Amino acid sequence: MSGNVTSLFRGTAAHSPSMAALTRESGEAAGAGPVDFCIPCNPYFPTPAMFEELAGRLREIITYYPSSADTITAELCGLLRLPPQCVAMGNGSTELITWIDHLLVRESLAVPVPTFGRWTDQPMETGKRVDMFPLQEAGGFALDLDRYAEFVRARGTRAVVVCNPNNPDGGYQHKQALVQFMDAMADRDLVVIDESFLEFADAEAEPSVVQEAMLRPNVVVLRSLGKNFGLHGVRFGYLVANPALAGRVRTMLPKWNLNSFAEHVVFMLRDHGPEYARSLHQVRRDRLEMTAWLSALPGLTVYPSQGNFLFVRLPVGAEGTAVRDRMLTEHRILVRECGNKIGSSSRFLRLVVRPQGDVRRLVSGLEQVLYGAGRGAAVPGPATGTGYSSGTAAVDRLIQETNGSGMRALTARTAAAGTGAPGPAPGTGTGTGTGVPLPAAVPVAPAAATTASPAPVPQPAPFPGPVPVPHPAPVPHPLPAPVPAPAAPYPAPVGPTPPGVPARGGLTAAQVRGTDGLESVPATGWPDAAGMGRAG
Repeated sequence: MSGNVTSLFRGTAAHSPSMAALTRESGEAAGAGPVDFCIPCNPYFPTPAMFEELAGRLREIITYYPSSADTITAELCGLLRLPPQCVAMGNGSTELITWIDHLLVRESLAVPVPTFGRWTDQPMETGKRVDMFPLQEAGGFALDLDRYAEFVRARGTRAVVVCNPNNPDGGYQHKQALVQFMDAMADRDLVVIDESFLEFADAEAEPSVVQEAMLRPNVVVLRSLGKNFGLHGVRFGYLVANPALAGRVRTMLPKWNLNSFAEHVVFMLRDHGPEYARSLHQVRRDRLEMTAWLSALPGLTVYPSQGNFLFVRLPVGAEGTAVRDRMLTEHRILVRECGNKIGSSSRFLRLVVRPQGDVRRLVSGLEQVLYGAGRGAAVPGPATGTGYSSGTAAVDRLIQETNGSGMRALTARTAAAGTGAPGPAPGTGTGTGTGVPLPAAVPVAPAAATTASPAPVPQPAPFPGPVPVPHPAPVPHPLPAPVPAPAAPYPAPVGPTPPGVPARGGLTAAQVRGTDGLESVPATGWPDAAGMGRAG
């Protein structure tokens, strides 16, 4: 592969270039691109038979208009046993994030970092103050929900995001802990639980909080379909909330915002539930095996993950951009270097879980790039690299110079510097924020939660021999302590909604199950949204 393709990475601010762009630049034929360890997609779904069916109907699919979004949403809700009134489907989860920001986020939003870039970039682009809660490398990037709640209250943030599992590290929050956190945040304008990668988790039988979200007045759950179904290019996702919140987003979406490919895939799913469940099971097995292989590389740290990707720290002396470029040009393997993720650095890679043959090729390539002919200490990266990534620089600049007040504050300061006029002082924001100083990073106690450091992983047989992998069983984790009620002067959060009593703007439990005036959904072969993919 030509070295010219690496220039594409320098033209992207927060994300990697598309596979189509890489293929065009390299001059390779379609379908002959690199092995993709960058885009977090299910490699086992759709099945070859499903692809053949789609190919056979290609002319019909691309010739005619799709059905309305309401029709496609109703079919998806029938599969997932969700009330259509509580669901809004979008042209990818990014479209829904955009509308959540425009419609439901007022002046400020809190988000742990590193995480998916649109949760920081989108609200900053619309002038919101983004309060970034740094996840600590010393704690294995684990999110402490109690301390996060304290951070939100100290900052006075009005909207809150939790990604579960988190991207890029795969950190996971148990359902009970998230429900307690949602109750503690009942006095906030909005709580978003982004479950885009939850289908790949196996820590609990029913990990989703969609049922609890529909009962609450200020909670939105975001779900992806492209990642889970292995079809990023189709662009479809959905959110679940009480009818008022879901309806507010749904009424703003175009009538035909979902394309014909999305429609055909959704209507195919009813007949392919077992295949989908098997694909998720295989990804979870592959994750265990891939963790073992990578953990055997000297100096490479692999963090525990419940997503379909692994977050790894490179050995000392190795620099991510150099590793990425050499893996692509010398081994035709595409990896995600995380230096442009806020709160991360170029010492970290996110590697997508793939089948065993591809993982062997990845490990072989990393061995050659990191260690040369031997497997001793890591060799230094090229001198052109930098250990202080653009992502780390960005979070420092936004916190120190603008107090997280968004791009408008930064623009105002830049303009003031050019004219000699006084600009906003650091930490004062733009008038929409609180101006509360950002709390210092919370130190992690040596005997903190069990996820404080990467979990030990059984070592595999010497490369390249086969790795016997036992059937992965869910690993029990101690549940975090309940989120304590905040001290004065903050008002006490509203407690859990009693059974049968609707929350403000929410639903009763009976309504969520499809009765009391909401359309009942017939049972199908698919598991419901709370435990989608567990069966089979």
